[in-house]
Amino acid sequence: MTQSSSPRELRFTVNGMQFAAQEWGDSSELPVLALHGWLDNSASFFALAPRLNNVHIVALDMAGHGQSEHRPGQMAYTPWDDINDVLAVADYLGWDRFVLLGHSRGAIIGTLAAGTFSERFIALGLVEGLLPEPAHPEDAPKQLATAIQGLRVQQQKIPSVYPDMNVAIKARERGMFPLGSAAATALTERGVVARQNGFSWSTDPRLLAPSMIKLSREHLHAFINNVQAPIKLLLAEDGLPKLYANYMHEVAQFPSINYDLLPGGHHLHMEQEVDLVADKLNEFFAQFIV
Repeated sequence: MTQSSSPRELRFTVNGMQFAAQEWGDSSELPVLALHGWLDNSASFFALAPRLNNVHIVALDMAGHGQSEHRPGQMAYTPWDDINDVLAVADYLGWDRFVLLGHSRGAIIGTLAAGTFSERFIALGLVEGLLPEPAHPEDAPKQLATAIQGLRVQQQKIPSVYPDMNVAIKARERGMFPLGSAAATALTERGVVARQNGFSWSTDPRLLAPSMIKLSREHLHAFINNVQAPIKLLLAEDGLPKLYANYMHEVAQFPSINYDLLPGGHHLHMEQEVDLVADKLNEFFAQFIV
């Protein structure tokens, strides 16, 4: 059966940090941990989650996003810490094995996590994300220097303040990947904090710093090749395959990945294509529902 459109709020502490999440479905159903993309939050699944059948979805505000805590001190944000959080959240929920539903950066983290702890994952439902861009090993020193410099710059920035919620929503509509009004509203309402003179993004500005370390193509392929769970990858015609010329060639390197190229943009799971995305995922998840 489909879910109620109204999620339940969750708050819990794992790995010494407070996390927020939104939950749909009943604990007796297929466990699904949903991870949003970079600078988004758990509202990324506001349209999709109610359309998925017979699943128990917990959509996490990942560290530094939405209503979850920022990482302490001067820590950078890395996929490795996020993978640790994913496992800790699953343990907190009592999930020995679970499905990972990820969008964009959340899909990348899901793939890396399933390649590291393959025994924990039943299946991966990925939307517009699979692996990060590969890097050349000889570029590692420059990458680390750029990242540390970027981290120091971001820590000194003064947050932008929007005079009212509507101005913040309009700004979100005009982001790197443009969004419709309903999608931008959902992400913005969960992704701002009130200030004396308006609203600022709740996201940790350190997330804007470059990655400390980028993996080589050989590293990334090793993770994919260690994933035991079935993968369903949904890509958008106006999303990553359009942004990166060789994206479909990279996906084709892995014949075990079942993928579809759908109409729409990078956030197709939040926009008018959401019914098509839900149909594809419902068909995929059905084989794992007892």
